[in-house]
Amino acid sequence: MSSENALWFLLAIFSLSVAITLASDPDPVQDFCIPNPRFGAMKTAHAMHYILPCKNSSEATTEDFVFSGLRASGTFSDTGLAVVSASATNFPGLNTLGLSFARADIEVGGINPPHFHPRATELVHVVQGKVYAGFVDSSNRVFTRVLEKGEVMVLPKGLVHFMMNVGDEAATLFGSFNSQNPGIQKVPSALFGSGIDEELLQKAFGLSSKQIGSLRKKFDPKTAR
Repeated sequence: MSSENALWFLLAIFSLSVAITLASDPDPVQDFCIPNPRFGAMKTAHAMHYILPCKNSSEATTEDFVFSGLRASGTFSDTGLAVVSASATNFPGLNTLGLSFARADIEVGGINPPHFHPRATELVHVVQGKVYAGFVDSSNRVFTRVLEKGEVMVLPKGLVHFMMNVGDEAATLFGSFNSQNPGIQKVPSALFGSGIDEELLQKAFGLSSKQIGSLRKKFDPKTAR
């Protein structure tokens, strides 16, 4: 290998290492960072990351590190799902620690539609009920299981996953994420509620213009008005 080729090879390895390093939340550089409510979110060099400026550590209190919002379920959607999230925006102690949390309640027969988190792996713990859950990998292989009380399932970062209550009582799950801002994209809304060209959708799914219009009315709030 010539010296020039060796140099390009080393640069490629370095670039890959940098990309991998930037693909996760940065490590904290202090014990904690309680957001200062006087300032808004500040974008950093990390392309998809926002940091909330800290207030003086002497102003922190125990209440900053305790969150009581997951005691009860949230408001149920038309799919039978209610989600309450705990993130740095409502749980100050999480800021810069690379974590977030959520409670999900699913009514009997209800679903958590196919979706994915572009910046986080999710660990799901069932505390009540029976839930059919799973994910699809990049080769379109599906991994599913009916989870019962006490069981845990990991949903890899960036992969489409889903849940459905298959029991005879409401189900409650808790999910933890290894990112302060995992993000979420719901597959139906991303496809039919984002403004993708109709001709492309027709060719991709073999659907008629009328069928596409019906789906857009359901998943695009702008079209429904």
